[in-house]
Amino acid sequence: MPHIDLPAGVPGIIGPLTVYRESERHLDGLANAVMRGPSSLSLAQREMIATYVSHGNECYFCTNSHAAAARHLLGEHCGVMGEILADVTTAQVDAKMQALLEIADRVRRDGRLVGDEQIRRARDAGADDKAIHDTVLIAAMFCMFNRYVDGLATWAPHDPAVYEEIGARIAAKGYGSKFREHDAGP
Repeated sequence: MPHIDLPAGVPGIIGPLTVYRESERHLDGLANAVMRGPSSLSLAQREMIATYVSHGNECYFCTNSHAAAARHLLGEHCGVMGEILADVTTAQVDAKMQALLEIADRVRRDGRLVGDEQIRRARDAGADDKAIHDTVLIAAMFCMFNRYVDGLATWAPHDPAVYEEIGARIAAKGYGSKFREHDAGP
């Protein structure tokens, strides 16, 4: 049961964002800028990073929502998302993505754990400044989102179909109330 009054049946972050529109406006704007704006990382790569961070933070709602979005964006390569969550060290991703996921995990635990070695490894694998910047920002942003969702004890359904629907919407349209069916008005 949520710690605050939220609309019944509205899952995860969607609940508080539906009620607190000023927060929604800014958080959705940030999410769209980072996850959908110009980047040297693909939309799928950004969703993979968000999922990996959310999984590390044990945020059920965010992990499942963003894993579904990543799978939609990955298309025929959708199985790689499960590989990353099962064991990132053996997942069939390139060296650049391996290095960026390591950076994301270190940011998730403590940003000061990112050192010259991790940055060198990412650069050697082809990551540019924008990819490194976006990886760090995605990891930091999803730590905040995960804690927002779990700190309010929002409802996290266990029906995989709910997450597939959310993931499909994110993959196709991005973030924001105009893309969600659960909307309590202006």
